[in-house]
Amino acid sequence: MKTTWKISATALVAMALCTGMATAQTPPGTGSSVTGGGAAPAAQPGAGTQNRESKKDDRLARGDRKFVEKAAGSGMFEVQVAQLAASKAAEPNVKSFASMLVDHHTAANNELIQLANMKGIELPAAPPRGMRKEVEHLGKKSGSDFDKEFVKKVGIDAHKKDIKLFEHASKDLKDAQLKAFVDKTLPKLREHLAAAQALPQGGGKVNAAAMGNKGAAGPGGVGGGALNPAGKGS
Repeated sequence: MKTTWKISATALVAMALCTGMATAQTPPGTGSSVTGGGAAPAAQPGAGTQNRESKKDDRLARGDRKFVEKAAGSGMFEVQVAQLAASKAAEPNVKSFASMLVDHHTAANNELIQLANMKGIELPAAPPRGMRKEVEHLGKKSGSDFDKEFVKKVGIDAHKKDIKLFEHASKDLKDAQLKAFVDKTLPKLREHLAAAQALPQGGGKVNAAAMGNKGAAGPGGVGGGALNPAGKGS
C-alpha cells in the first residue's frame, strides 16, 4: 500500500507540473478569461463615422466656399487693373481713385486669404479667365480711353456686382467669421461705387446737375472741387 501511495503521489506531482508548464506556455490573449493588454481593444461602433462627421463639420458650407472663391477672384482683378492706372491713367482724379482701390482691396484680399487658409480653402493665384482677359484689354488702353473704361468697368460695373454678391452673402453665409468680414467690407464697396460715379468719367456732371449745380462740375469732379477719393474712408 505504501508503494502504491508513493506512486500515486508522484503521479499527482507530475500532473501538476505539466499543468503549470502548459499554462505558462499559453500565448497571451488566447483564453476567454484572459484580461490585460495582450489583445487589441475592439473598435467602438460608429467611431469611423464620428471622425468623418467631425471633419465634415470643419468644412465650409458649399455656398460659403463659393462666395470666398468669387470674392477673391474679383478682389484680385480690381487690384491688378487699378495698379495699371499709375502708368495708364491721364487724370489725377482717376489715379487717386485707383490708388484707393489698390489700398482697400489689397487689405481685404489679405484678410480673405487668411480666412480661406483657416477654413482649408485653396484659392487660385490669379483671377478667373474672363477677368484676366479684361486686365489684358485695359492694359492696351492709355490716357482718356483708359480713364473712361477703367471707371466704368471697374469703378462702377465691377463694384455693382461686388455689392450684390456681398449683400446676398450677408444674408446667406453660415460661417460667422466670413459674415463679419462681409459686413465690414460692404460699406467700403459702396464708397468705391459712389466715388466712381462722382468722377466725370462716371457721370459726375449728371450728379452735379441733379443736385442743382448745373455747370458747376469742373475738371476736378462734382461741384468743381478737387475730388479726393483716397480721403473717403480708410
